[in-house]
Amino acid sequence: VQLQASGGGLVQPGGSLTLSCAASGIIFSSEVVAWYRQPPGKQRELVAFIVSNGRTMYQDSVEGRFTISRDNAKNTVYLQMSSLRPEDTAVYYCHANNNWGQGTQVTVSS
Repeated sequence: VQLQASGGGLVQPGGSLTLSCAASGIIFSSEVVAWYRQPPGKQRELVAFIVSNGRTMYQDSVEGRFTISRDNAKNTVYLQMSSLRPEDTAVYYCHANNNWGQGTQVTVSS
């Protein structure tokens, strides 16, 4: 199983980014797929997840700003992030079936 996260970068406050997590060796539509993040000096925390039937859940601090979605044909899960804040700065990881992606850095700064 391999999870490949991408899409991070530097963005100004109020900006947007979309992260992608592509999988091999696992079928995302059959799994709970989650995005976590680890801010500098802090513990890793759950950001959002999507289950097999498409139901989604979000951490309170990102509700209404982030959207998790899944493309079954591409076996890829996305995290669309908008109205980004400096406190969203973190390394973002995707997770499914006890497997972690390698992480992608998101930095929100002017």
